[in-house]
Amino acid sequence: YLYACAQRCVCVRVEKRGKQLTDNILNCAAMGNTQEKPPGGGGGATSDTGTRSWNTGSNAEKPQTQRAPEKGLANGTQGQNSPTAGQGEQDSPAVDTNYLDAPAGALPPHLARLKNEGNHLFKHGQFGDALEKYTQAIDECAEAGIDSPEDLCILYSNRAACYLKDGSSTDCINDCTKALELQPYSLKPLLRRAMAYESLERYRKAYVDYKTVLQLDTGVQAAHDSVHRITKMLIKQDGPGWREKLPEIPIVPLSVQQQHRQKPISIELAQARAARAAQEEARRKAAHFTLLKKEGNDLVKKGHFRVALEKYSECLVLKPDECALYTNRAICLLKLSRFEEAKQDCDSALQLEPGNKKAFYRRALAYKGLQDYLSASSDLQEVLQLDPNVQEAEQELEVVTGLLRQSLMDNVTHTPQVRDLYGQTHIKK
Repeated sequence: YLYACAQRCVCVRVEKRGKQLTDNILNCAAMGNTQEKPPGGGGGATSDTGTRSWNTGSNAEKPQTQRAPEKGLANGTQGQNSPTAGQGEQDSPAVDTNYLDAPAGALPPHLARLKNEGNHLFKHGQFGDALEKYTQAIDECAEAGIDSPEDLCILYSNRAACYLKDGSSTDCINDCTKALELQPYSLKPLLRRAMAYESLERYRKAYVDYKTVLQLDTGVQAAHDSVHRITKMLIKQDGPGWREKLPEIPIVPLSVQQQHRQKPISIELAQARAARAAQEEARRKAAHFTLLKKEGNDLVKKGHFRVALEKYSECLVLKPDECALYTNRAICLLKLSRFEEAKQDCDSALQLEPGNKKAFYRRALAYKGLQDYLSASSDLQEVLQLDPNVQEAEQELEVVTGLLRQSLMDNVTHTPQVRDLYGQTHIKK
């Protein structure tokens, strides 16, 4: 009875102080998590940290047995003895920070460092942090009175790329416009502004910027693709007279075009262009191959075997390892009574696909044309072994067997014979 009364009292107290107890537990968990965190950890608000500890439950002590906190502690200890101790964990994961001190145009070292930090963060997908670095560099350039249009253009263009990645298309357009005021006809700001316009469905302005980009560099595949895509959208939106509603497309001076072409490109850009060129060439060859093969097939259906033969031969130049081309060309050669060449094509097909029924069947027809009925019979039997339901092979086997029998009889008939002294007939050897 006493136990039941005590239990009831406890329940009442818990009901009255439930929220207070929960808050105390969260605060304790937050304090514990804060004490376990290595120096320089930064961290977020207390309520966020407390919530994380509450959710982890019995795993709260798990980090003590892992190596990650030890690594953070070691970095923190090292940071206390170094000039950059105040930077916290932001720079601690980096092993090699020499890239931060690389020169950046005419910018002084501290601003070049901000730009390099922004580039590094952008490269690793930290667009918000990169944006802050670029903004800091732009603001400090203004405070220091630095007037370097090329460097400021790059900073605005880079910050625009961050806005574009984060979906802030209007801010991206504003920064690209500032960059273009500093360096007219700069390719990257034009391209990024075009992408931002397109994302906002401002297709006419996007079209103008893409076309301007292509005046500077015809190798920008993204601009080509976007122009085709936007053209369809504008035709659908404005009808046949869509060009008349476009803003005026600026004509890039020839001197600017030549200057852009003579500008040295980075290794990464050169590799990207080479990869795009290879993809475009492969796409072009694939389309040409598909067209040639279709034309060849259509010509065979119409009975134009000589022209079809040429189409298949052109296809084989593009794809010499496609088995179907050899068997298709063998049809044309059989129809043109070029049996030896048809046999060779079937041989090539069987080297690529040893179990190809069509190659065996058409080689049998080639052997038949060459009057090698025994080899023809062997290939037809191979077809029926692979697929007993091929009626054409079964019928052709009967024909070839008859021809083989007839040829053997003809050989016997035309063989010279003599009689011996006893009147018996013998084949003359």
